[in-house]
Amino acid sequence: MKKNNSINQIFALFLIVNSVINAQSVQEHSRQIQPNFLFVLVDDQPFDALGMSGRYPFLETPNIDRLAKEGAQVENFFVTQSICSPSRASFLTGTYPHIHGVNQNNRHVDPNWNEFAPYSSHLQKEGYETAHVGKIHMAHYKGKEHIRPGFDYWFSFVGQGKYFDPPVNENGKEYQEKGYMTDILTEKAISWLKEKRDPNKPFSLNLWHKAVHQPHLPAPRHADLYKDEKLPIPPYNTHKETFKGKPEWQRKKTYGFDWKDNLPIPAELPEQEWPINYDRNMDLLRCLSSIDESLGSVLATLEEMGELDNTVIIYSSDNGYFMGEHTFLDKRLAYENSMRVPMLIRYPKLIKPNSVIDEQCLNIDMAPTILNLAGIDKPDYMQGESMVNLLKGKKEDNWRKSILFEYYLDTYWPYAGPNQIAVRTERYKLVDVFLKNDIDELYDLKTDPGEMNNLINNPDYDKIEAELREEAIRLKKKYKYNPDRDWWLKEVLRSKRTKQKH
Repeated sequence: MKKNNSINQIFALFLIVNSVINAQSVQEHSRQIQPNFLFVLVDDQPFDALGMSGRYPFLETPNIDRLAKEGAQVENFFVTQSICSPSRASFLTGTYPHIHGVNQNNRHVDPNWNEFAPYSSHLQKEGYETAHVGKIHMAHYKGKEHIRPGFDYWFSFVGQGKYFDPPVNENGKEYQEKGYMTDILTEKAISWLKEKRDPNKPFSLNLWHKAVHQPHLPAPRHADLYKDEKLPIPPYNTHKETFKGKPEWQRKKTYGFDWKDNLPIPAELPEQEWPINYDRNMDLLRCLSSIDESLGSVLATLEEMGELDNTVIIYSSDNGYFMGEHTFLDKRLAYENSMRVPMLIRYPKLIKPNSVIDEQCLNIDMAPTILNLAGIDKPDYMQGESMVNLLKGKKEDNWRKSILFEYYLDTYWPYAGPNQIAVRTERYKLVDVFLKNDIDELYDLKTDPGEMNNLINNPDYDKIEAELREEAIRLKKKYKYNPDRDWWLKEVLRSKRTKQKH
C-alpha cells in the first residue's frame, strides 16, 4: 500500500510539474507574439526638422534618424487637425476630432472615454501593462481625476506644462519636479521600464513630450548649440509669399489683423523676404537635441533589457509647424507645413530597414495599427485603418486615395484662421473655409509643392475642383463630419447640469 501511495504521489508531482512547464511555455509563446510598444510623440515638430531630411544641414538627430535607417519612414503622414489637444485625442482613439469632441485647445475637455476608449484600454484587457509619461493637454483635472483610463502608470501635467521645474502629477499625487522637462520625462520613462512594471507582461509606453512647443526653451547644455550656423531659407521660396490670387483672410493674417474685420487690404502684398524669427526657430531645433538624446537613452535601456527588437518604436509629432513659410508661425492651417508630420516606425520582426511608405496615412491610423500588431481587432468606433500591410512592404489596392483635414476655430489670435476643411489627394489639395465673401484654395502639389500658386480661379482646373468638391462630400459622409465646433462643449455643459440636478 505504501508503495502505491508513493507511485501516486510521484505521478501527481509529475502532472503538476508538467502543467507548470506547459503554462510557462504557453506564456512564453504568447509573450513572443505580443510586441511591446514605445510611442514617442513630440509637440510642434516640423516634418522636415530631421537630420536626415537635409533641410537644416547642421542639424544632428542621430537617434531619430536611426529609426528610419532600421525601420520605416511614412513619407506622407498627416494629422486630421493641426493643434495639440485634438491630435492627441485622435492618436489615442483612432477617431476624428469632430467625432471624439476634442476639436479645440481652449475648451479643456476630454473625449467620452467610455464611448471612445484609448487603444491602451484595449491593450490592458489583453494583458499589457501600460504607462503614459508626458503631455496629455485635455481637461484640466487635479489629483486622481487627472489619470486617464487605459494606463497603469501615470506621469503628466496640466495643459502645456513648464520646461523648467514643472508642476507634475504622478499617479494622482501633485508636486513640483526639479530640472528640465524633457530630461524629467525621460528619467520617469526609463524608471518605469526598469523598476516599476511587471517584467512578465508586454508593455505599452507613451513618452509624449512637451518640447518643442513654444516658447522654445532648450536645455542649458544646448543653449549655444549651432550658434555659428545660419538657418537656410524655406524651400520653394515660400518666404517670398505675396498672396497673389490667395484668400483675403490670409493677407489680413499676415499683417496681424483679425481676419473677420472689414479692413482694406491690398489684393497682393509687395514681394519681399519676410523676416524669419531666427532665434525662435533655432531654439526649436535646439530643443529637438534633448528629444534626440532622450530617444537614445530609452533605446539603450530597451537594448540593455533585451527588449529592443521586440518593441514597436513609433516616433511622430502632434502637428507640424511653420518655420517662416508663407510668413506664418504656429500651425492650424491646411498648408503642408502645418498638417504634415514626421512618422518613423522601427520593428525589425516586421519592417525591413530603410523602408519608405508613400501612401497617405493619418494619425487616426495609429490606434488600429497598434491593436493589429498586438493581435486585437479594431473596435467599430475607430475610423482609421491599420498600416500593418504597408509596414510589411505590401501594396494595398484599396488604401485611401484622399484624406480629409479639418480645423475648428479655437482662438482669434492673429495666427489662427477660420473653420476649414481640406481634401488632399496624391497630387491636388482643395481648401474650403466656408467664407461667402472670400475665395477657396486649390493647389497642384506636383508642380507647386510650396503651395504658392492658387488655381481656384483658373478655368483649366474647373474639372479638378469639381472632382475634389465631390470627394469632400464623400469624405464628410464617410467620417460623419460635424461642422458645429461647439457641439462637444454643449454636451459637456449639458452633462454637468444634469448631474447637478440629481
